[in-house]
Amino acid sequence: MTEGEVNEFRDLGSLVVPAVGALVETGDLWEPYCLSGPAGGRVEPVSGFLRELQAAGRSAATQRSYALALLRWFRFTWAVGVPWEQATRSEARDFCRRLQLADKPGHRRAPAAPVPGKRPASAKYAPSTVAHCETVCRGFYSYHLESGTGPIVNPFPLARTGRAGAHRNPAAPFPQQRAGLFRPRLPRRVPRQIPDSVFNELFARLPSHRDRALVAFWVSAGARAAELLGAVCSGADPGQQLVTVIRKGSRSLQQLPASPDAFVWLRLYQQEMHGLVPAGPDDPLWWTLRRPFRPLSYHAARAMFVRANAAVGGGWTLHDLRHTAAYRLARDPAVPITDVQWILGHQSLSTTQVYVTPTAEDVIASALAHHRRARPPGPPPPAAGYRPESLDVLFGKDRP
Repeated sequence: MTEGEVNEFRDLGSLVVPAVGALVETGDLWEPYCLSGPAGGRVEPVSGFLRELQAAGRSAATQRSYALALLRWFRFTWAVGVPWEQATRSEARDFCRRLQLADKPGHRRAPAAPVPGKRPASAKYAPSTVAHCETVCRGFYSYHLESGTGPIVNPFPLARTGRAGAHRNPAAPFPQQRAGLFRPRLPRRVPRQIPDSVFNELFARLPSHRDRALVAFWVSAGARAAELLGAVCSGADPGQQLVTVIRKGSRSLQQLPASPDAFVWLRLYQQEMHGLVPAGPDDPLWWTLRRPFRPLSYHAARAMFVRANAAVGGGWTLHDLRHTAAYRLARDPAVPITDVQWILGHQSLSTTQVYVTPTAEDVIASALAHHRRARPPGPPPPAAGYRPESLDVLFGKDRP
């Protein structure tokens, strides 16, 4: 049996993929992350790809996400004994199959209590994670194919199709690039939003003015968690009800409108910290509450919200606050969807339109309200001078 036939009939059910290698945070501005191999050395092909991403303006968080996807792929190639530069479509196909069917490594957590409005935790990878891995791996091999440092054929091919542009209407926009052949179909996204009753309970559990201000900004301005945490003192404008953040993708400054309550809590927090932390125009807006005072990090803010969730038995995340803000804005008929797109910083309007889809709870409440409005009204009250009991005797209790 040839090597190709062996790969064609690879037994994925009994395949064990050891958790070798690791994602390493270097602390180096020029190379924030790298991959280490089974022997501990640096995986240089991945480092070159990450440097290319950095040159294209991708943030350190994006580089980390791409590196984690490539770590899954390299662990698979190490397990099947195929060098990355010799991988074929067979390995790419089996890798995507395994991601979709096998359990996550080390998934032994007890099932958490269901959270209304959230998808329950699963032992399988989410379809979006599988799709992301396929896209990253295809881009990784495209980079090495163009650089001449990898295989001459990308093992992650594009989907099969007929002649490009055949039967296309010349007046219509040109169709987007084909998707990957092994990219799974993603289910229709349902907007995640914290119900008002749950949010009110969560907000009541927050222990400090700083935490209340942060949550009020997140749920009204729609900024990402890291964007708001990076704001400086000069970026808060209570008079105009605006807060200035640095957008994640473009790295541009953008003013976002926020609720009056958010600025009330912000003022109470600033008064509480007056004289304890620097308050210059370029100083951070958010600080830790305990000495030694330090700028508030994402992990510290996340821990704060996790504690509030634990008090109410929920499993919401900081990013769910952004989803909630987007959903509330999109549900307001007076706010155009293009305004919501601008506030969220989405490049494509189709990304924002997911929030137009109502949740099942809102549909049910709206339909029940419709039925209450459609119910025929009761009998009108009698005119002045007539006694109701006399009319009941004359016309009956069910008079029109």
